[in-house]
Formats: sequence, structure tokens, C-alpha cells
Amino acid sequence: MASRPEFVAPPEIFYDDSEARKYTSSSRIIQIQASLSERALELLALPDDGVPKLLVDIGCGSGLSGETLSENGHHWIGLDISPSMLNVALEREVEGDLLVGDMGQGLGLRPGVIDGAISISAVQWLCNADKSSHNPRLRLKAFFTSLYRCLTNGARAVFQVYPENLDQRELILSAAMHAGFAGGIVVDFPHSSKRRKEFLVLTCGQRSMNTSLSMGKDGDEESCSDDDNDEDEENQTVCVSDRHRPRKKQKNNKRGKGKEWIMRKKDQMRRRGNVVPRDTKYTGRKRKDRF
Repeated sequence: MASRPEFVAPPEIFYDDSEARKYTSSSRIIQIQASLSERALELLALPDDGVPKLLVDIGCGSGLSGETLSENGHHWIGLDISPSMLNVALEREVEGDLLVGDMGQGLGLRPGVIDGAISISAVQWLCNADKSSHNPRLRLKAFFTSLYRCLTNGARAVFQVYPENLDQRELILSAAMHAGFAGGIVVDFPHSSKRRKEFLVLTCGQRSMNTSLSMGKDGDEESCSDDDNDEDEENQTVCVSDRHRPRKKQKNNKRGKGKEWIMRKKDQMRRRGNVVPRDTKYTGRKRKDRF
């Protein structure tokens, strides 16, 4: 089995001129992209008012997914880090406006102007540190924060993703929740190893996710929450993870942080790979009050 592209090289290097043309000329890739884009557009649940919407296609590549947006009567802006992919999109004369940029550094779009966002097989690239300056948590934070800012109130963003494992899935979802989004994971064809697809469906602002996400692609209606722990995970089609912003802990200035708190923090820093002073008998000792 061939390695996943994100394990081979950074996207701007992997998708060079040769790979970009090979990717775009594959009839299989074209069919897959069209199918995934149609599903993402369906999950966006845009109002059926006959008014074209302004959407952003993140990781648009050569414009295959953008063509689906155009065919459905919408305007779109495409962002991609690979100049070679965007050059192919220009040659194909796609109808969207194209931007070259790294989504891990933010989108750079005006606040509140985008009616929805889609992304096909792109967000998981942010989980890799391709450079020494890359921090996946910070890059995901910059991406989701800038996306939340540019969306209109109630707009949705749908990302088809291929997370490597549960930790990577949780990393992406956690970053989205901390940026202010509500939403969760929609799984299509959960019982098929080949057809299984995961979509991260997010809502910006006040629009509720509880009733709108209830059906996966195979037609089985289910949702999972904290109260559904007794259900078999294999039988779940849709998993909705509602966002509840945790209240900020109020600082208690009357008590010192104490040795237990210090030891816990030092353990956290060690797990992150930071250099931490060694523990001694003086760690966390109570100091005399200064007068």
C-alpha cells in the first residue's frame, strides 16, 4: 500500500508540476472529488432561497471540488499552498478566485463575509510538523480561529478528513471547539472499510447542531452523546459532539499553589519535552512572608 501523501513530503513539495497534472488527469480522482464535494455541499445545508452563496474551498488544489460549487450556482474562493496545483486550476479556467497560501497561518479573509466553507482531504496535513517552526496545535488554532472570524453567523464549515488515529481526530476537533465552533463528526458508510468517509461538520455562531446532524450516508439514523455510552460504537453512524465552553477557573489568591500543583505542572512540561528543573526537597516549600 502506498504511503499517504502527508507522510511523504509537505504539500507544496509533494504536489509539484508532475504530480499536480497526474492528480487532475485521473478519472478516478475526478469522480471521488465530485462525490465528496457533493456530500460536503449537502452537509453545508445552505438555505434554498435561490441566492448564490460565497463559499471558500480550503485546499482547493486544481479546482476539482470547486467545479461542484460552480455547478450548484455558488461563487467560491479557493485557497491552496501548492502553486503547481493552482497553475493547473488556471489552465482549466475554473470559475473561482484562487489564492496561494498556507492555511496553518490563517486564511486572511475579511470578517463575516463567507457563507460557508468546504475542504476535501486537506485539514489532516496541519497535524504534521513539516518544519522546525511548525507546531500542529498552534497551526490548527490559527486556521480555525481565522475561519470562524470570516464566516457569517450561523454558517457551516464541512471538512472531509482522513485522520491517522483517534488522537489526531481529537486534536482537530478540539482545536475547532476552542475556536468557538459547535459540531461534530459525521461518518458515512461506517461498516465499510473502503467506502467509509469522515466529515467534520462545524457551525459558527447561534445555529444549533442538535437536530440538523442526524443521518449518515447509509441511512441509519443515530447520534451519540455523553449519555449514549451503552451503544455499540460499530453501530453508530453519526457522532455529534456538542460544544460546551468551559467556564474559566477563578483564581484563588488566598491560597498558595502548593507543592502538589507545582509537581503536576512540572510533569506536564516534561511530557511536552520542555526542560524542567529537577525536583528537590525544596520544591514547593513555603516561603516567609515579605514585609
